[in-house]
Amino acid sequence: MADLHDAGRQPAGQDSRTAAFGPGRGGEAREFNFDGLVGPSHHHAGLASGNVASMRHGGTASNPRLAALQGLEKMLALHRRGIPQAILPPLVRPNLGFLRRLGFTGSDTAVLSAAAHADQRLLSTAYSASSMWVANAATVSPATDSADGKVHFTPANLSAKLHRSIEHPDTARLLRAIFSDPRHFVVHDAIPGAPALGDEGAANHTRLAASHGLAGVQLFIYGRETFDDDAAQQRFEARQYAEASRAVARLHDLDPARVVFGRQSAAAIDAGVFHNDVIAVGNLDTLFYHSAAFQDEATLIDTLARTCEASGFRLRPIRVDAGQVSLADAVSTYLFNSQLLQDPARRTLIVVPQECLAHAPSRRYLESLSAPGGPVAEVLSFDLRESMRNGGGPACLRLRVVLDAGQAAAIGANIFFSESLHATLVDWVKRNYRDRLLPQDLADASLLEEVRRALVELEDILALPGFYAER
Repeated sequence: MADLHDAGRQPAGQDSRTAAFGPGRGGEAREFNFDGLVGPSHHHAGLASGNVASMRHGGTASNPRLAALQGLEKMLALHRRGIPQAILPPLVRPNLGFLRRLGFTGSDTAVLSAAAHADQRLLSTAYSASSMWVANAATVSPATDSADGKVHFTPANLSAKLHRSIEHPDTARLLRAIFSDPRHFVVHDAIPGAPALGDEGAANHTRLAASHGLAGVQLFIYGRETFDDDAAQQRFEARQYAEASRAVARLHDLDPARVVFGRQSAAAIDAGVFHNDVIAVGNLDTLFYHSAAFQDEATLIDTLARTCEASGFRLRPIRVDAGQVSLADAVSTYLFNSQLLQDPARRTLIVVPQECLAHAPSRRYLESLSAPGGPVAEVLSFDLRESMRNGGGPACLRLRVVLDAGQAAAIGANIFFSESLHATLVDWVKRNYRDRLLPQDLADASLLEEVRRALVELEDILALPGFYAER
């Protein structure tokens, strides 16, 4: 077995956005992993039907402090390995504007108390920390793929679930605050949140390329073609609609010859694959996927391979069949909700949750994947249990953004990861986060003040003035 281990302890790395490009690499584009910083109201409310882990742990106690520290530990370990990292902070919580639009009136504490008495799930929705899973924040296309030569972002409308459907206005504000230079970036509004236009962001999107700085092939995966197709008969509803994926491709002005659309299998969705990144992940020329991932696997892989070939590189598929890892085991361990990365030595790394190494079939498969001569040089595992209990693994916690040196330099916010930023955020979390939170605790007036105080301080740390102003 080659290098299967807990990745929490690695040698220190460099400490600036310039260092992320490496010596001698000039303006070559790099993929930055923008990781979601877990917010102080992280709790287990079981709001996400179709997400088996979220449903299973609804109503149990969460540990917001541990959740944030676990995420920061992963960021630090990858940063020290030379993987460019950045931060996407939590959104404003509680979302009192949402509750006021539902007719709750009075002071802020009165609104929270009334919502708790009317329907606890409404209060949980207003306090939801689900924006931590930033793979759902937006779909991103790098400048090399877009006709205007700019990086494009389309916030996901997340219309399938109430607690997530309220995120996109603030997500757009956040992206516009960070990617503010119109010479380099375009942040679109979310697609209209109609039932037949559900968009779940990068969790149903993969970009493949010979290198990050070259034009690539964009793979959009949807679960439902139209609102009235036979997917309505499934156990769990599909969240991504085909027309939403097509709309994003149009908005980003992508070359149709470099775009491929495919459909999730109904069996995967019913097994708990609410997003395609629970069953498939791609990076550069590699697509790592389960045989049950796609409705018409053979046609999709053939089309994708031919499109990649026409774009100047060869697709490297890594297919896992049910005899190696069952569909149920893939969902329970989040084997495919992993990060495929390339380190500065151009070795392929895979980042998995610790659950994968605790599960014998998944561990055996990872051992074979990383054996000498295998497609993966190293398997890194992290304890992300707090996120996993709510249904989000390593891939859910990051949004991939390809930037060249000029685009990175145009970002003024203090969001590029460093040793010093890590230390500051760890101190901030330890001072401001609770170590136990139940859904019923959300009505506590003191929690409101704790969260507000923490977010105002974070605004200063990340140099995002005014982002947490009352809305």
